[in-house]
Amino acid sequence: MSTFEILKKTHFVVVTIFFLIYLVKTILLLANKKEQLQSFTKKIKVIEMIVSFLFLGTGIYLMTQIPEIKMELVIKISMVFLSIPLAVIGFKKGNKGLAVFSFLLIIAAFGLAEMSAKKNSAKVTNTDLNSDGSINAKQLYTDNCAKCHGDDGKAGIMGSTDLTTTQLSSDSISNLTEKGRKNMPATVGLTIEQRKAISQYILDNIKGK
Repeated sequence: MSTFEILKKTHFVVVTIFFLIYLVKTILLLANKKEQLQSFTKKIKVIEMIVSFLFLGTGIYLMTQIPEIKMELVIKISMVFLSIPLAVIGFKKGNKGLAVFSFLLIIAAFGLAEMSAKKNSAKVTNTDLNSDGSINAKQLYTDNCAKCHGDDGKAGIMGSTDLTTTQLSSDSISNLTEKGRKNMPATVGLTIEQRKAISQYILDNIKGK
């Protein structure tokens, strides 16, 4: 398992714990359970600090591995950074409005992350043809693979495999581009011929280079 995959799973776990902590605290505050809220906050103080640190640390690392920073990600990060100080103030002063608003920001950030993940599946919109009418495999590779693997296949962005050392057959590569694997999204809109063109381009022009 690559470092990227380990940190991605760690990020998911700490985000889930972070969410649950703020859910419990928000419920206790809204229910006017001040003593229970203080007791809960005191008991998990160290855990909350560790979770918050891991949340931000793994999130920043994963962000540096993304080939393209999009507006959705900027908005998500802004929501998270805004929610934390608002939550601290809200719970400290017993301000239900701030606490609820902070929690809603966290929910919105998570929802935006899910929407962004679905949109990030590789997709072909236009495929240029060569002058002889054949599929332009290089363009297909550039549009769907290069942002993580790089033009030379060695980029390794987001934990992507070094294609220069692949031992996969053309059919195996074609199947992977169709279904995806681990951090590699499945392609959307590619025909069988287009997927085969990409796999053959990798074997002929990138493998062993």
